[in-house]
Amino acid sequence: MKTIKSILLALVATLGLTSCTYNKLVEQEEIVAQKWADVQTQYQRRADLIPNLVNTVKGYAAHESETLQAVVEARTKATQITVDPENLTPEKLAEYQAAQGEVSQALGRLLAITENYPDLKANEQFSELQAQLEGTENRIAESRRIFNEAVQTYNTSVRKFPNNIWAMIFGFEKKTPFAAEAGAEKAPEVKF
Repeated sequence: MKTIKSILLALVATLGLTSCTYNKLVEQEEIVAQKWADVQTQYQRRADLIPNLVNTVKGYAAHESETLQAVVEARTKATQITVDPENLTPEKLAEYQAAQGEVSQALGRLLAITENYPDLKANEQFSELQAQLEGTENRIAESRRIFNEAVQTYNTSVRKFPNNIWAMIFGFEKKTPFAAEAGAEKAPEVKF
């Protein structure tokens, strides 16, 4: 009789610990998904600002159509790539990050050509759109930082003992954080 009680007590304790671990992993995985949604929201905000910025510049810099077209194409490509929070593989994240990098580069070229148009720089609508875009870039960076923190917390839980056993049993896998883009360690070269 004592043996049966001991076995039942051990079974109840194991199930209790398992459910606590499982629930914690689910909670952390959901936080990662929510933080990923925050990152995507900020990128969408930037994508929504781009047409207004391009149209404002278009009126002043009609002969810069190649740069304007590059911005529009980069935006279109970036908005077509989606990454499901359940499938945050390094490959998918790299593809997403590369498309967003193309948008950043195209926007950089667009903002650089505006230096040649003093009337455009003085335009109130352009100035406001540029400020919103700069604020959005800061929000993107902050959202990515917060996402990476959530991924780190989750990945630590998935790898720690005894959570790693339960993670393996229930199929919880490490998530991929954002990483610096290739060449980010080098300062950009500025030429006049």
